[in-house]
Amino acid sequence: MKTISILIPTYNEQENVVPIAYAVIDQFDKSLSEYNYEIIFIDNNSKDNTRMLITELCASNSNIKAIFNNKNYGQFNSPFYGLLQTTGDCSILLCADFQDPVEMLPCFIREWENGYKIVCGIKTSSQENKFIYFVRTIYYKCIHKLSDIEQIEHFTGFGLYDKSFLDTLRYLNDPEPFLRGIVAELGPERKDLPYEQKERRSGKTSNNWYSLYDAAMLSVTSYTKISLRLATFIGIILSLLSFFVGFIYLLLKIIFWERFLAGMAPLLIGVFFLGAMQLFFIGLLGEYIMVINKRLMNRPLVIEDTRINFQISANNYTNPAA
Repeated sequence: MKTISILIPTYNEQENVVPIAYAVIDQFDKSLSEYNYEIIFIDNNSKDNTRMLITELCASNSNIKAIFNNKNYGQFNSPFYGLLQTTGDCSILLCADFQDPVEMLPCFIREWENGYKIVCGIKTSSQENKFIYFVRTIYYKCIHKLSDIEQIEHFTGFGLYDKSFLDTLRYLNDPEPFLRGIVAELGPERKDLPYEQKERRSGKTSNNWYSLYDAAMLSVTSYTKISLRLATFIGIILSLLSFFVGFIYLLLKIIFWERFLAGMAPLLIGVFFLGAMQLFFIGLLGEYIMVINKRLMNRPLVIEDTRINFQISANNYTNPAA
């Protein structure tokens, strides 16, 4: 009997953890009764009652497991690490807030049984803020154009991953993993299933503009190089343009010595413009350096505080520092 692992990352989701667990179990009871299941919650040091509720779920059902991190390790490291702890024949990454439809679990598994090693949920529409969705769309289009690797538009990580692909992830040893990019770069042939992203069932998202920017820059620095080359290209173009404008000004001043008054405005505009361009590309270069620095330090993805209902297994990936 095959086992399906369901990974649910949490952070301050006290209103959602119990309903999402029961919703997943209901899917297995009604539509997936021929499979065994395990539900793994990986919690990023929630400050509400999330951990207490997860502990109670684990006590009532041995198929529900938990990993409690000793601090918040961000929206990428914790889910990635959690996937490496799953023991099923395939694993499904699912949000705790019900924005990812639980009803799609049978669809994912059916495509997996048809031979696909990866099945991705792709947002074709969203009930979230329309402006946010529009900005995401522009971002995905830009990354798709700039990246050397085909990027998956409107893919948040919600999907099914075969055990063989997770074994590949275990050997990456990447302390700054970007799952969406890794799936596009290293994943085998996949199946994309469209869905409409729902509103949060309850609670407040922990994402903000800074975390969204952090996610965007991780994608840029991991999978694009044209942004750095733009600095060289724009530098060459501006240098030629500056030389041409300077030469024209010199000719005009020589020909119309008394009448041509350039003033300080062109000089100030040029200085501020060039200064802004330099700061922009210095900041962009700093983003690349920060990512390089984190990868060189090779720190563990997370440090665990507690595990519940896990058995010691050779299949489990373990953190050297955990």
